[in-house]
Amino acid sequence: MNKIVEKAELILMKITGFMRKTAVRAGAGAEKLVSEEKGEAYVGEAIKILIAVVIGALLLTLTYTLMKDTVFATVTAKVKELFNYTE
Repeated sequence: MNKIVEKAELILMKITGFMRKTAVRAGAGAEKLVSEEKGEAYVGEAIKILIAVVIGALLLTLTYTLMKDTVFATVTAKVKELFNYTE
């Protein structure tokens, strides 16, 4: 019976040692992943592109709003004059 208990303790020690080593390796791997900055350039570029698209859309909207009443109204009136053959 004493030998069975010793074998069980030995097996438990091996298992706990293996688990401890695995946890240390996993912690080192996680620390390495967190400390790397490889993907940050892609995120920065994506944010720059998104900002450029939003600013471009705002400028187009502003330009259309400003020109809608002045330029487009004049162009529309002149086109109607061109196609008005009855007068």
